[in-house]
Amino acid sequence: MSNGRREGSLEAPTRHPLDWQSEEFYDEAPLMEELERVFDICHGCRRCFSLCNSFPTLFDAVDESDTMEVDGVPKKVYWDVVDQCYLCDMCYMSKCPYVPPHEWNVDFPHLMLRAKAARFKKEGARRRDKILSATDTVGKLVGIPVVVDVVNATNRSKAGRKVLEAALGVHRKAAVPEYHSNTARKRLARLEGADPQETTVTANTRGKVVLYTSCYGNRNHPTIDEDLVAVFEHNGIPLALAEKEVCCGMPKLELGDLEAVAKARDANIPVLAAMVDAGWDIVTPIPSCTLMFKQELPLMFPDDPDVAKVRDAMYDPFEYLMLRHKDGKLKTAFVKSLGKVSYQVPCHLRVQNIGLKTRDILQLVPDTQVEAIERCSGHDGTYAVKKEFHEISKKIARPVVNKVARSDADHFVSDCPMAAEQIAQELDGLEANNPMNLLRIAYGI
Repeated sequence: MSNGRREGSLEAPTRHPLDWQSEEFYDEAPLMEELERVFDICHGCRRCFSLCNSFPTLFDAVDESDTMEVDGVPKKVYWDVVDQCYLCDMCYMSKCPYVPPHEWNVDFPHLMLRAKAARFKKEGARRRDKILSATDTVGKLVGIPVVVDVVNATNRSKAGRKVLEAALGVHRKAAVPEYHSNTARKRLARLEGADPQETTVTANTRGKVVLYTSCYGNRNHPTIDEDLVAVFEHNGIPLALAEKEVCCGMPKLELGDLEAVAKARDANIPVLAAMVDAGWDIVTPIPSCTLMFKQELPLMFPDDPDVAKVRDAMYDPFEYLMLRHKDGKLKTAFVKSLGKVSYQVPCHLRVQNIGLKTRDILQLVPDTQVEAIERCSGHDGTYAVKKEFHEISKKIARPVVNKVARSDADHFVSDCPMAAEQIAQELDGLEANNPMNLLRIAYGI
C-alpha cells in the first residue's frame, strides 16, 4: 500500500468484471480476508460515513472494540455491515478515492455483493426475502382481477398491514406498491410487433425505441410507461414492446442470488439483442433496470457480445430525449409552465454518469425552475419495506424530506417511483409524481 491513506488515484475509476463463477468467489476464508482488508481501509478514511448505514455500523463497531481497530471487531458484525448495504453504488462512484485503478483496488459494493452471494449459496434466503425479490411471480399472482382488489385493500388497511408485518416482516408503515391487473403491456398492446416504416435517425440515436416496461412499470405503476409513450410519440419517436420480458434481475442481485440473475439474462438479452440488430434503441422507465443492463449484467458477463450490444443500446429516457434535443429533434413548444419542481435524483441514476438529464429537459419548459436533490431516498429496492430496516431507511431519507418540505415547490418528482413514495409519505400536501408526467403536462398531451 502507498503511504498516506488519503492519497487517492487521480485517474478515472474503472470497474473489474465480477468473478462470480469462480469457486474462490464463494469461499468464506478469502472472503473474510478481503472484508477485513477493505474494512480497514474504510476505517482509516471514513469519507462514506454519511451514505448508507453500512459505514456507521462498521465505524461504531470499530470504535466500541477493545483495540479500536478492525481486528477488534467480531466477525459476526461483518454480516451486519453486509446486511445494511443495498448496492446503491454511491460509495464507489462519488466518495471512495481507492477504487481501481488505485493499487488498493477497493470496490465496496461488489465486495458486499460477493458476501451476499456467498451467504445465499450456503444458506439460501428467508421466505420474506424470496417473495419480495420474486417480482414476476408475485406480480402475476397478485394481478389476477379478483386477487388484485383483495391485495390492494389489505395493503391499505391498518389491520392488514399488521398481519403482513407479523407474517412476512414487511413494516406496517412502509410504502408498498399498488398492483394492477390492467398492466402497461395490456394498455400498450398496440405497440407489440410494431415496425415503423419511417424514422428520424440522428447522429446520436436511431430514432425508434423498444420500451422495456419493467416489473414495476408494468404491474405497479403503468401510467409511467403510458406517460413515456405519449411524450416519445409526441416527439416523433416510434416505439415497440419486446415480444416478451422478465424482471431485469436487480432484486435477485440485491439478494445475492446470482444464478437467478443469470436466468433473467438468458430470458431478456436474446430478445433485446435481436431488436438492437433490427435497428432499435432501448429505454426503460426505472433507473435500477437501466443500470442493470448498462452496468451489472456487463460486469457479470463481460465476454457476452449480446449483453454488450444491449448495454450500448440502452438509455435512460431523459438521456434519450436530451440526445434528440442535441440533434435538434426535440419539440420545445410547451403549452404549460411547471413552476417550481423539487426533484430527487435516485442513486441508480446518479451512478450512470449521464448528468442531470431529467432536470435539464424539464428546465426547457418556460417559467420552470428545477431544484435537484442529490441525496438518497433510503428506499433502494426492498430495504425500506423490511421491518428491521424501515426506520433506518427513513433516517437516510430525512435530508431529502427536509429539503423538499422547505422548497415551497409546486411539484415533487423522482425518476424512481419507489423513492418518490418513500419521501412523499413524510410530506404534508405534496404528492409524488414522475417527471415524465410533468413533461406530458407541459406539452399538453
